[in-house]
Amino acid sequence: MVRAAVLPAVGAPLEITDIELPETGPGQVRVRLAAAGVCHSDLSLSNGTMRVPVPAVLGHEGAGTVVAVGEGVTRFAPGDDVVLNWAPSCGSCHHCGIGEVWLCADALKGMSDIHARTADGTELHPGLNVAAFAEETVVAAKCLLPAPAGIPLTDAALLGCAVLTGYGAIHHSARVRTGESVVVFGIGGVGLAVLQAARIAGASKIIAVDVSPEKEELARQAGATDYVIASERTAKEIRGLTGGQGADVAVECVGRPVTIRAAWDSTRRGGRTTVVGIGAKDQQVTFNALEIFHWGRSLTGCVYGNSDPERDLPVLAEHIRAGRFDLSMLVTERIGLDGIPAAFDNMIAGKGGRALVVFQP
Repeated sequence: MVRAAVLPAVGAPLEITDIELPETGPGQVRVRLAAAGVCHSDLSLSNGTMRVPVPAVLGHEGAGTVVAVGEGVTRFAPGDDVVLNWAPSCGSCHHCGIGEVWLCADALKGMSDIHARTADGTELHPGLNVAAFAEETVVAAKCLLPAPAGIPLTDAALLGCAVLTGYGAIHHSARVRTGESVVVFGIGGVGLAVLQAARIAGASKIIAVDVSPEKEELARQAGATDYVIASERTAKEIRGLTGGQGADVAVECVGRPVTIRAAWDSTRRGGRTTVVGIGAKDQQVTFNALEIFHWGRSLTGCVYGNSDPERDLPVLAEHIRAGRFDLSMLVTERIGLDGIPAAFDNMIAGKGGRALVVFQP
């Protein structure tokens, strides 16, 4: 038995309880977790913004050490350090075939599998394939990546979602060029990664926007040159900081109609807005037909940073080892499994960056 954070039903409080994992089967790997990040997507799964089979073990951003491998697994062996990959590509669907592995049609098929059982026999699903909110997990080998050498395993947990998403939003979706101006809405874990990625890309002005004045110092440490408290005047303030034109690029990390609209309004004519945040399907963002023509702006969605983890993880590791990207800067709280519900509350309240669940050896 291992301890885990279980979502018994959509909208219900998480339960920290013992679960029983199955034996490691063919093509599977058992991993002892070192750390797991508490991502806003986990909150979205718990409150029903994103649908998931329940009851489920949540958690999708993590890293750990292999303790057992099943038949046919040759890439990993016991003792290997690994990063969890919650959205593995199948390699054969249409999107994988054209190189858009982040849109793989089969990436999340594993969510409907039976992952574990509680002490009373209740069947549990893996929230986003990997069930990282647990001391140990059993996953398909394709859901793992070798952990980069020279990076502490607890820090490496952040590579599985926040960092790949934030880095990819800048380098793959928005494709920020040297000298461009960037505005980032929402300075949580992903927003802090976006700020660092914008600095690496050579952005000339990096504006952070958040409702919380307390995040200004953190944002500036991550690379922000300016900080704006979110209000109805946000777009006007950003134009004032960019010579009256608006930013070249806006990255929205909140997923609310008002911030998506503000991000769009904050860009210059011909500017680019990338939406990373996940909103509810009943929330609407509206534009009139004339403004779409007149402003010539683009608005794009961004899944997993439009990243290919196999390709991008080694690149990110080089930035980290060279000191250009600081993983520890994303973490504002280190907690145990029991601290996840409070971390959810902090996200709802807009407090802090990434909370990191650290498992004792």
